[in-house]
Amino acid sequence: MSQADAAIDAVRGGPTETLAAGAQTKRRGRERGFMRILRQRSAAVGLILLGFLVFVAIFAGVIATHDPIQPMLGIEQGAKPRTPPCIHLLGCPTSQPEHYFGLDGNARDVFSRVVYGSRVSLAVGFITVAWSILVGMLIGAVAGFAGGWTDNVFMRLMDLLLAFPALLLTIVIVTILGKGLNNAMLAVGIVSIPIYARVMRSAVLTVRESDYVTAARALGDSPWSIVRRRVIPNSVTPLIVQGTLGIGTAVLEIAALSFIGLAAQAPQPEWGVMIGNERNQLFTSPFLIFLPGIALTLTVLGFNLLGDGLRDAFDPRLHR
Repeated sequence: MSQADAAIDAVRGGPTETLAAGAQTKRRGRERGFMRILRQRSAAVGLILLGFLVFVAIFAGVIATHDPIQPMLGIEQGAKPRTPPCIHLLGCPTSQPEHYFGLDGNARDVFSRVVYGSRVSLAVGFITVAWSILVGMLIGAVAGFAGGWTDNVFMRLMDLLLAFPALLLTIVIVTILGKGLNNAMLAVGIVSIPIYARVMRSAVLTVRESDYVTAARALGDSPWSIVRRRVIPNSVTPLIVQGTLGIGTAVLEIAALSFIGLAAQAPQPEWGVMIGNERNQLFTSPFLIFLPGIALTLTVLGFNLLGDGLRDAFDPRLHR
């Protein structure tokens, strides 16, 4: 450990005797943080929901009973579009093909499409939020630490993006870039960047006045080194909480864009596409809308509950 690191660790009150002691302290801190999260009922429920959805997404190939994009017409005898759910254990005639969630308007198995849809929704949610958090974190860290005109330029650009309704701006960006799931993910990420940038900037404004940052300046560390090693690692907690909430929002916005035909395209098994294709069947075949809608609701609810639990677990005002 260098003299500068030792001095800064001394200011922060961290262990400096041995690497083993430092590793043990970090491990205990992670364990306490995890237990604090589990003590939050909303976080525990959210983890259960998301754990189930992740399990379904990983093992979709095993759980699904049919090919999600293969119509059953000509393959199964008696298969018809929009056939209601049929489960033999619940009394459905054995002479009728078994489809847990029925068939959609193209005679495709709805259960398999819902199962595979979990892969699409979770993937787009994580990828969209991950890259937007990365960009927002860098912008917020630079703006908050540098201050002055740099802060003003970056924050005014973020305010400009926030001045437009999020979904409307997303639709405009997708219209310019072209239809498609990748362009929709890019558009949702662009619209989300100002949120994470402002959260990061707020945290950095507090951290940059800390004693260990002052010590790093006094010992001659470069601004980039201070931001990378001291400021960002101690400012990411509120960003993680906001990102968890943002994944649910991203999943919902991608589904909304798919519903109007701007994101995922048929026959891709995506919940927004499934609801949009059968939107006129609300009263004649409601299961075609309700079942993917329930899956979408549970996903967004899981991320929102987990985000609320993380916020409560890491809020220092609740642990005084």
